Amino acid sequence: MIETVPGRSVDGVVHDVAELAGTQLHYVSAGTSGSPILLVHGFPETWWTFHRLIPHLAAGHRVVAVDLRGFGDSAVADDDHDSATAAEDLHRLIAHLGLGPVHLAVQDIAGGTALRLVATHPEDVLSLTAVEAGLAGFGLEALADVTHGGSWHIGVLAAPGVPDLLLAGREQDFLAAMFHAMTATPWSVTEEDLAEFTRTYARPGAWRGAAGLYRSMLTEGAELRALAAEHPVRVPVLAVGAGGGSFTANTLAQVAAAPIATAQLDGVGHHAALEAPAELAAAVLGFLARVELT
Repeated sequence: MIETVPGRSVDGVVHDVAELAGTQLHYVSAGTSGSPILLVHGFPETWWTFHRLIPHLAAGHRVVAVDLRGFGDSAVADDDHDSATAAEDLHRLIAHLGLGPVHLAVQDIAGGTALRLVATHPEDVLSLTAVEAGLAGFGLEALADVTHGGSWHIGVLAAPGVPDLLLAGREQDFLAAMFHAMTATPWSVTEEDLAEFTRTYARPGAWRGAAGLYRSMLTEGAELRALAAEHPVRVPVLAVGAGGGSFTANTLAQVAAAPIATAQLDGVGHHAALEAPAELAAAVLGFLARVELT
């Protein structure tokens, strides 16, 4: 059982742990009024990736940012860190907190988790915002193809036992290299940020969350294509591109039942919430205002 959360925090953010079936999820919350927003990180991230974004959103919304199973200060299991399990964890968290339905906002590798949640529990979701996210079965697997410009880290993380073998004791160096490669805004990832991410990725078993989501990415393409065909996304969708350009929009347009909204953050790398929190907040809040007018 998780008893304390020793990590960094910011003013106005409250830390807590949800005891759910099969796991404990650490989350933070902010804001006391307005419709709820659930923020879901990617890799190499935790809830901390949203710490600059949350104050912008919490001025008019209740905001929850969660550490997915196996990430941050949430519990690590021996297995079951795949996207289907992550989606069920989010469903249980929403019910546990009495939040639903929520405006769901996800980044990066959490795209598959988001699609599963919207498809299997549509009652949980008011809208979907995808930031620099893709989907297996819709082109995301190409990111693992190093012969055509893909990233080497996907294979490393997905290989059983390899992350612990190669990265133990080298977490900070690895994370620093990852953020340096995927950010475009100078000094957007500070020493404080890197120390907080390193703290959690240095926990025993702390690569299992990322490993599970990347293994899902490499195997679930056909399943997600079938899921999207049977249950296209019917809630309003915003696709936010940054360093990846139109990749997110092109992906989400294939699974949405209606035309989607798009936003592009120019001059920003992959980690938009860290690099351009005010600009990202403006795009998200403008979209949510339009959604709530309809």
